[in-house]
Parts: sequence; structure tokens; C-alpha cells
Amino acid sequence: MTDRTTAGFGIDDISVGPFAHGFGTTDDGRPFTFRTRRATLTVQIYRPDLGEAVPGADDVVATAQAQVTDIDLGDERSVAAFVRDLIHDAIPVPTAVPRDTTTVRSILGRISAVIDGM
Repeated sequence: MTDRTTAGFGIDDISVGPFAHGFGTTDDGRPFTFRTRRATLTVQIYRPDLGEAVPGADDVVATAQAQVTDIDLGDERSVAAFVRDLIHDAIPVPTAVPRDTTTVRSILGRISAVIDGM
């Protein structure tokens, strides 16, 4: 766990090692999570008005990925610095357009996909 800097960045929970993961808060107060999978560390930044709710895929506003081949995943400070740098490189995620789908329409769409595959 790292202390908050004057800018506000902080990691609230961190696990190091080959599957390093954790969560924290960005400089501007948005929650984020990070995880390592197959030598790639992924950071997901969530919308600021999340509150205490568990974030879902729709709550992601930006992401960043990088290879972890040049950092020591066993060192908490290295992982924290790498995450902090990745947050600044995060790319905004385009918002999904809400689709007007009913249950019947989605079932018919799946059936037609099966029929097309035959």
C-alpha cells in the first residue's frame, strides 16, 4: 500500500508477483484497477461518480496496457511507479450506444446466426 502523494495518486491495495494486481485512486480522484496477465499489465480507470458500487464494464472510461518485461513484479515500488506512469498514458474508451434490444429480438438474432452458420 502506498501513501497518497500531494497530487492525490494512491494505491489502496497491491499484490505483487507474476500476477500483480490492485486498485487505487488517480490524481483527479477517479478509481482505477490494474492486473497482470500474460506479461501485460492492464489499467482500467472508472468514472468518478462510482461511489461504493462495484464497477462493471460500462463504468470504464479509459484503459492502458503495457508489457511488464522491464520491471520487477516482485517489488511493490516498481509496480506502483509503472501503474502511475500507465495512468497518464490511458486512452479514453468510447461510450457504447444503448441498443434497443428486447429478449425476443436477441433470441431471434441468435437463431438466425445459427441458421446462417449451417
